[in-house]
Amino acid sequence: MAAAQGRLSDGAGGMDERKESEGDPGQGGAPPLPFRTAVEALRGARLRPQIEVDPTPAPKRLAPYAYALEAAVVDGEEDLADGRLVLLHDPAGHDGWRGTFRLVTLVRAELEPEMAADPLLPDVCWSWLTGALTARGLTYGEPSGTVTRASSHYFGGLSERPAASQIEIRASWTPREGLGGAPDTAAHLVAWSDLLAQVAGLPPAAPGDASVVTLPQRRGPQSR
Repeated sequence: MAAAQGRLSDGAGGMDERKESEGDPGQGGAPPLPFRTAVEALRGARLRPQIEVDPTPAPKRLAPYAYALEAAVVDGEEDLADGRLVLLHDPAGHDGWRGTFRLVTLVRAELEPEMAADPLLPDVCWSWLTGALTARGLTYGEPSGTVTRASSHYFGGLSERPAASQIEIRASWTPREGLGGAPDTAAHLVAWSDLLAQVAGLPPAAPGDASVVTLPQRRGPQSR
């Protein structure tokens, strides 16, 4: 799977740090029950078949406890989009989060250059995130993030390559905590997968499931 690489903002000014192994619960020792509950919900979530999800080493020092997933929207042997979702937990709370949990994400996909030049693209992409959360009936707070578009043009020995454009969405938000102090992370993962599918150009999972503005059809799959 093509994992999304890059530095992830925790929504409070921190950035991705050295990573621990998947089984390491973090600096705080044995994970508390709300965090264990939230992680189990992530592991048990059911997503549409085009989305492949795997655990990946979580960033260290952003919070006492962290768990991370990487995902790719797959068509055969080709990736249409990829991303990373990190669950952070600080039992003492965090002023920037206004809660004890935080979800942090990086999502990216390649676009046609003319689509990347659309001045409405950043606003539309941000609406994909907020719309996906709202469509799933999720309550969240303190959303923050960036939408970045980048273009590559090739010269000299690489001049035969076509120009390439990429969109990146980096965001974080505080999920509402439920009974027992754990948020409904499974529902947040499903909403995040909706965002990933939207960026990849997939149709809605079910009739009437479209929750945000749709851009024109993006170009075909990219080789993995």
